[in-house]
Amino acid sequence: MAAHHLILGKTIDYITGEEVVDTDDERARQKTARFLVDKKGYSKQDVEVRKEIQLNVDGNRATSKVDFVVKVDGKAFAIIIFGPGSLVSRERSTLAAARLVENYAVPFAVVTNGKDAEVLDTKSGTVIGEGLEAIPSKEEAQQQIQTFVLEKVSDERLEKEQRILYAFDVLAERECNEFTCTVY
Repeated sequence: MAAHHLILGKTIDYITGEEVVDTDDERARQKTARFLVDKKGYSKQDVEVRKEIQLNVDGNRATSKVDFVVKVDGKAFAIIIFGPGSLVSRERSTLAAARLVENYAVPFAVVTNGKDAEVLDTKSGTVIGEGLEAIPSKEEAQQQIQTFVLEKVSDERLEKEQRILYAFDVLAERECNEFTCTVY
C-alpha cells in the first residue's frame, strides 16, 4: 500500500540546513538527528542524510534511501533507517542496506520508529542492542572501528541484498488491483 503522509509545511533539516517537507515521519527523523549530535557526540559532518543506494534487479532500476550514515574518522560505522510501526519487519531490509550502502559492509545497522530502536550487527544479523541509547557514542565508535575489518561484500551476496532491498523498498510500495500496479 502507498504511504500517506500529512504534510505539515516545511522544516529545516537539522544536519544539512536544507528545507524539507515537514511530516510526522520527518519530525521523528529530525529528533533522531538531534539525538546523534546532542546526546551521542557526533558532529553534523559525521552524519550523512538521505544517502541513495542504486538498485538493479533483473534490469529493473530503482533507488532506495538510507536515512542516516554515521561516520567515524571518515568511515561509515552505522546506518540508521526510520520507519513507523514494527521494527522487526524492517530488520532484513536494513541489513541489506548496510551491506550495499558502501563498498564494504557497514558494521552496524539501526532500525528505529522514532521511539524504539534495534541495533543490529551487520555481519551476523543479530540484534545486539535495543533503544536509541544502545547506539554507540562517537567516542565508543572511534574505539570500536579500530578493531573492525571492513569487509567487502561478495558479488553474489550483493546481488542477493539488492533483491531483498528491492522487494522491501520498491515492490512493497506498489499498490495493486486486478488491473494495474502503481508505484509510489
